[in-house]
Amino acid sequence: MLQLDPDSWESPQQILVILAHPDDPEFFCGATLARWAKAGHEITYCLLTCGDKGSDDPNISTDDLCQRRHREQGNAAKIIGVKEVHFLDRPDGYLVPDMDTRRAVTRAIRQFVPDILVTCDPTNLFPSETYPVNHPDHRAAGQVVLDAVFPAAGSHLFFPELLSEGYAPHQPSEVWISLTREPNTTIDVTDTWQTKINAILEHQSQVRDPEAMKERMKTRAKTGTSPEDAPRYEEHFRVLRWRK
Repeated sequence: MLQLDPDSWESPQQILVILAHPDDPEFFCGATLARWAKAGHEITYCLLTCGDKGSDDPNISTDDLCQRRHREQGNAAKIIGVKEVHFLDRPDGYLVPDMDTRRAVTRAIRQFVPDILVTCDPTNLFPSETYPVNHPDHRAAGQVVLDAVFPAAGSHLFFPELLSEGYAPHQPSEVWISLTREPNTTIDVTDTWQTKINAILEHQSQVRDPEAMKERMKTRAKTGTSPEDAPRYEEHFRVLRWRK
């Protein structure tokens, strides 16, 4: 029996990516997003902050950095194949999964009516030895998105003021959780790994040494059982599915 890929959807999907910062989509799952865009799915980004604290340069203001990161994210999204990029522009570093942010995320889900929603894992406190503590904004983003998608986004009884704004309840069919230590789904992204790298390089304010970054990304290859096997790259998710 033929085993289909977990993203072999029968028709083009509306995919909404809700993460904390510019560059999160590319770093967390950019090769998968590029694979989906290449397959004809329509991708929209909704970023909760503009990353206005993401610099050690004492001569740059938060406003200037915000504008720069807007531009960088737009350039990176074009390489991935993203249709639109939207920002909620919450203060970087201060993101919390409070009720106001949950309402804003619920509004975005109802506005963009995605089939597939992509976010990150709020429980991933210690991602890896090289990335020992997860950014609090990442954890807050994952938490507020999951709190919004269920039960708020699909119920008319939650945030009824959104109904008067014209946003009817909507429940995505699937939620793909990136940056997780508990994946249940693996995507082979060998064909779009270079696209991911090219997109990351557009975040020039965040990539201090492009050549070192390229080499670091190469080390993530999965090697085969023999030296002749070509490098293979994967991205991992925990996928939640709601059946309608």
